[in-house]
Amino acid sequence: MKKISNFGIFTLLFVSSLTIMVGTVIAPSLSGIMQHKDLSFSPSWLITLPSLGVVVFAPIIGRTLNKLGALKLLCFGLVPYAFLGVIGAFIDNDYVLIVDRFLLGGATVAVQVSVTAYIAEKFSGEHRMKMIAWQGMAIELGGVVFLAIGGVLGELNWQYPFYIYLVALICLILVLKALPKVNKHVVDESLKTIVTKKDKQGVKVIFIAALLAMMLFFIGFVTLPLYLPSAFNFSESETGYLMSFISLIAIITASQMPKMVKWFGDGRTVALGFLFFMLGYMVLASTMSLPFLGLTALFIGIGFGFTIPLLNHMMIEVSNAQNQGKNLGLFSMGVFGGQFLSTFVEYISNSYMAIYGVSAVFALCIGVVIFFSFRKLRKD
Repeated sequence: MKKISNFGIFTLLFVSSLTIMVGTVIAPSLSGIMQHKDLSFSPSWLITLPSLGVVVFAPIIGRTLNKLGALKLLCFGLVPYAFLGVIGAFIDNDYVLIVDRFLLGGATVAVQVSVTAYIAEKFSGEHRMKMIAWQGMAIELGGVVFLAIGGVLGELNWQYPFYIYLVALICLILVLKALPKVNKHVVDESLKTIVTKKDKQGVKVIFIAALLAMMLFFIGFVTLPLYLPSAFNFSESETGYLMSFISLIAIITASQMPKMVKWFGDGRTVALGFLFFMLGYMVLASTMSLPFLGLTALFIGIGFGFTIPLLNHMMIEVSNAQNQGKNLGLFSMGVFGGQFLSTFVEYISNSYMAIYGVSAVFALCIGVVIFFSFRKLRKD
């Protein structure tokens, strides 16, 4: 198997950053979109509809991965990602726009699953965990960069953030040039060949943990673009900067995730991530002081860094060559299903303080359950 170059690693990380960008890139300009589009549905659906598409298409993509291989699937996903993303700025019909954002989710899951599968095929052991940690950092770095750019472009024109989706075409060129082909029939010897009952239970727990972790993380992304302008008179760029800071903290935290796993174990580290989500929303629910927003961003960013990248690695570890596509598709369903579920947080209350209070309590309860769930798996 041909060794991947440093430029190839950069390409994998760059492509990985597209996954979080799919919804959040237009988040800072959400208020501007509301002014120019007479939407008959909640504007937050523009952010989360791709997530629903991921949930629906993930099983299909999982099976397609086994047939096409990671590299071909990645190339086939990048082109519709760019096209479906950019045309959203020019669609006036609500129903067509809904379909467009939904199909964009299908392209997104193809990108996410294929990149992760490629990493699993090219790396093993501690190198794989390190690479998955880097992938988590790259995803959030994309959040930092693309959210900030989206905020600035949104102030110039509400349509401009949609053009960022064309970055996928640059990624396609890099993929074709930098990533060596992988024989999809070659099985990494480090992968398990027998699926045990414990592994099946582990897949379920990881799926649920990923679903709930991403839901809690994304509650901030769907509420802050509307909450900050009304409560703190934030501009679109200022909103983008704060949300980018959350992603920056997530990057730093993800870089330390392998060390945390060595010290505390994977299950405890995930549970700790949920406790940080609790602290983040507790601060939002209890104060409207501007300086405390930085503390909120710190806690929520740490919550992401200790959950999603680690859960991604844990899903690979309980998979083998035969069920890897299925399990990675399931993981994508969890991650983006959590994003979609966050849309319904607005039905909790008209008060953002109440929403954040409920989110804090929910995060605490989940953290406790997840802690004992992984503890039980270790004992079995």
